[in-house]
Amino acid sequence: MTIQPESSGSSVKNDLRETVESRDTPSIDGSATEDTPLLRSESDSHVASSASSATSGPSQDEVLSDLDTPNQKVSRGRAVAIILSVYLLIFLQASNMSGITMAQSIIAEDLDAYENAMWFTTAFLVAMSSTTPLTGKLASIFAPRSMALVVATLFAIGCLVTSQAHSFPVFILGRVITGMGGGGSTALAIVLILELTTKRQRGLYVGLMNAGFTTGVSLGAVFFGGLISATGWRALFWIQVPPSLLAGLGIYFSIPGSFSPNQSSKEGSLVTKLKRIDYLGALFLTATVVFFLFGLSNNIQAIPLVISLAALIIFVLIEYYVAVDPIVPITVIQNRGALLTCVAQLGFMAARWTVLFYAPITALAVRGFPPAASGSILIPTNLGFGLGGLLIGWLHIRHTGSFWLSSLVSFILFAASLFVLSLLSTPDIPIALYVAIVFLNGLFTGAALNYTLAHLLHLTLPETHYVATSLLGTFRGFAGSFGSAIGGGIFARTLREALENGFRAIDGSDDLEPGRSDLIRKLIGSPALVYNGGLDDKERQVAVQGYVDGLRVLFQAAVVLSIIVSVVQAATGRKGPVDKVEDQETRSRSRRHDELGSDQQ
Repeated sequence: MTIQPESSGSSVKNDLRETVESRDTPSIDGSATEDTPLLRSESDSHVASSASSATSGPSQDEVLSDLDTPNQKVSRGRAVAIILSVYLLIFLQASNMSGITMAQSIIAEDLDAYENAMWFTTAFLVAMSSTTPLTGKLASIFAPRSMALVVATLFAIGCLVTSQAHSFPVFILGRVITGMGGGGSTALAIVLILELTTKRQRGLYVGLMNAGFTTGVSLGAVFFGGLISATGWRALFWIQVPPSLLAGLGIYFSIPGSFSPNQSSKEGSLVTKLKRIDYLGALFLTATVVFFLFGLSNNIQAIPLVISLAALIIFVLIEYYVAVDPIVPITVIQNRGALLTCVAQLGFMAARWTVLFYAPITALAVRGFPPAASGSILIPTNLGFGLGGLLIGWLHIRHTGSFWLSSLVSFILFAASLFVLSLLSTPDIPIALYVAIVFLNGLFTGAALNYTLAHLLHLTLPETHYVATSLLGTFRGFAGSFGSAIGGGIFARTLREALENGFRAIDGSDDLEPGRSDLIRKLIGSPALVYNGGLDDKERQVAVQGYVDGLRVLFQAAVVLSIIVSVVQAATGRKGPVDKVEDQETRSRSRRHDELGSDQQ
């Protein structure tokens, strides 16, 4: 259903009110906030019922039933199988993100791709963020059990191609296919949470999904770093093929054939459903992401950025005027709060990825940890991430409604932790203090992601939740690409400048000596060479200081970005569609009451 702006007429407002009340009533009086108690006192209920006497509203029993009744029900055994299978897919996806950091040096050497090493991660994240919204849309067209097989198969094929690559282009092709499967698994997980859990439990299960993600990020770096010297990097990819296929089959056979989400299309043949897909919009959305990130990678390039902007404009026009069933519904595009939430997520998660990408590099290049121990530095920050999401989902997000203030506070605390981290990324700071700060950074991140997702559900209509949450997932995935491209560019430029100045200083010359340029190129692409590249003491000191300078500038840039997106998050506002309709009805009742009083006088 397409909702027009409120000024279009009262019929649309009534339709909006009926839709929201019948499908996703947020609280007893229809205007829940983060401070609203789940159960009102007797006097409060009496006042509320008196104030709404002109219109009939849901009873307390109906509201509580709505909070505690899932859209779809499956047996406990099937539910456990679905949870484990989805967890496995999320784990494998996340392990690919962090593990590649530990394998980057060896792969770059094997493929002679030192200068292009940043694309090992960026290609995966671009593909993931580009396909997530399409997957969310497909969830409203096809059965989730069929989609599970598709995304798991894509992930498996991508891992297989990656493991057999003997050139940089083939390796990147494998990473792209893997990313497509990873993006699909994220969108599928959110769809299943919306359908199979109650509104009171959503926050908890979102926290569990985030815990699966953070486990994969943590252990992926540890496994890749610990096993690569024994198995080689190829085995680390092809070994993921069987479990990904097993997870897809687990979801397929655990979801009943009759399972049909509320937002899915139950009519039409396969050909009819395929015709509904907005292929043109998907193409231009993907082009927007790819060209934007390509233009920001390494050195900023104007032409790809201009192409990206043109593709974005064409995409929006397609969604408005061409697509019969747009990837992003017009109601979502016109929703200021939803769009600002996505923009805030982009910047917030871009800042977060600087920690995930560069905390292991700090341990590897600044502190001289071996690869396995360097990857383990992600364990505390991702433990905090999982714990933050779980605690918030369990203790606070137990009702629908606004979580505006909670989202804003968690953003500000996150920015503060990044600033402290920028001061601690040096070799002489106690490791326990560094670990404590990265733990807190993860804790605030987990809380923020859970709060903003809950607030987004409050800001959007229930019938757009699939696409809205998938769009949020796109920006989160896009943020990884954004963070690696922007952050990687800032870091690489600062590191290169520091290395060049340092080597000029020890050589006593304004020009770099022969071989220095090649050494700098290798140090930028392979942080492991700082302590394991045969450098003498003076060269190692220059390399360590170069990494310290690069990390400090990178994290402080992330702080500035975090402050900016905190302002953007604040601009999303507290009120959603239900609140706006309720406010309008309250004003209407107040006017009728005043008119009645005037007539009586």
